[in-house]
Formats: sequence, structure tokens, C-alpha cells
Amino acid sequence: MTSPNELPLNQLQFYLSAPYPCSYLPGETAQSLMATPQHLVNANIYSQLIQQGFRRSGDFAYRPHCPHCQACISIRVVLQDFKPNRSQKRAFKQHQHLTVRVLPVAFHESHFALYSAYIKARHADEQDSPAKQSELEQYHSFLCQSHVDSVLVEFCENDQLKMVSVVDIVEDGMSAVYTFYDTSDGKASLGTYNVLWQIAWAKSFNLPYLYLGYWIKDSQKMAYKQNFQPQEQRINGAWQCQI
Repeated sequence: MTSPNELPLNQLQFYLSAPYPCSYLPGETAQSLMATPQHLVNANIYSQLIQQGFRRSGDFAYRPHCPHCQACISIRVVLQDFKPNRSQKRAFKQHQHLTVRVLPVAFHESHFALYSAYIKARHADEQDSPAKQSELEQYHSFLCQSHVDSVLVEFCENDQLKMVSVVDIVEDGMSAVYTFYDTSDGKASLGTYNVLWQIAWAKSFNLPYLYLGYWIKDSQKMAYKQNFQPQEQRINGAWQCQI
């Protein structure tokens, strides 16, 4: 068992996962530090963990812990100082007509159908893509299970489902767990709009941060996260402002 020195969480134990193929850097092997037992990672505990660079996937709270690689960097947007750039303003205006519903975390057939289409369109090329596993089982474990304060945010256009986000609410902000959307319109900017919507929603509760998970410099699929400034990155065990 492994216990991070910086975590005063006496109820938990931490262990390293077995090595597995990295999802983001081809040819690399990854490992994760896992918090156990899972049922003790409630809203209060997870609020402490996310401040220490952890992330949630279903019932699991984890942090990358690769022996020879530190490419995964936790990032969070500093909401008080955030100002959208010109293209972000256009994206927000383009999609601000969407209707929004905030729902409890649960399984919905329409959500799963949109998720399945999104995975096939955006991640079918990944070696360990959920599309190459049992999609329904993976969807349930990844997005329909949570021991923390989580919600589903549903975006519709004329009663047609366009986008769904899973969002965690923590003590010092919100965490964008995962978003999937209709990819059929090449002119849409739903991903950008979604982050802007979450920023506005978090600010409405006077929360200081929106956690965007991990950023990897050499991963093109994560490049969009650098468009939301200013932000803090967790480097060498401390949050540092990056502009």
C-alpha cells in the first residue's frame, strides 16, 4: 500500500495499479495511484483529493503515477480572472439558445445513444477506446456511478439532445468529468460552449475554480484546455499560476 505524504486522509489507503497502455501518448505505459476503499471517497474526501491532483472515473479516485513520465498535469481555470476571447464569445453566442436541464446522475437511453455515437466518431482510433470494450458496461461504470456530488447537465435544441456533461461539485469549484455531444455539425463549437457554460455556472455559485482534469502538452486532443486562461497547473505538488 502507498500513502501520499501530503494527504492527511487517514481513512484511505493508496495503491498503484498494474501498468497499462497510455491512452494519450502512443507507445507509453501508464500507472495510476488509486484511493481505497472506494465507498469512503465521499464529497468531502473527494474535495480534498481533487486539490491534490486526483480525478474521478466512476467510483474510482485516481492520480497518474508513472515512474518515468510526468506529462499529465492537473489544471483548473481561475474563474475570477477568466475573460473569454473573441472565438469563445462567438461559440457562446452560437449555442446560447440551447435549453439546459440539470439532472441527478442516472442512466438514460438517449444519453447512451449520443455517447455511443460520440465515441465512434471521436475515439474509435484509440487502442483502449471504450468503443472496443462493452460500451454499455463501460458507460455505466464510468458515468452512472458516483459517491460524490455529481450531476448530469443536458443540452437540447428543439427537444433534440445535443450534448451531455457529467459535473462534480467540490468545495472550491466544479470539476468537468466528461462531456459528449452531437458531432454531425462540423460548424458547431459545442465543446467550447460547454466549458464556457460550466465556467458561468460555477461563477454563479461564487466558486473559485473549474477543474478541467489533466493536460498533456504533446496530446492534440487536450490542446483545447489551454484556451481557457488564466489557469493554475499542479506542478511538483503545488498549484502554480500559468498565463
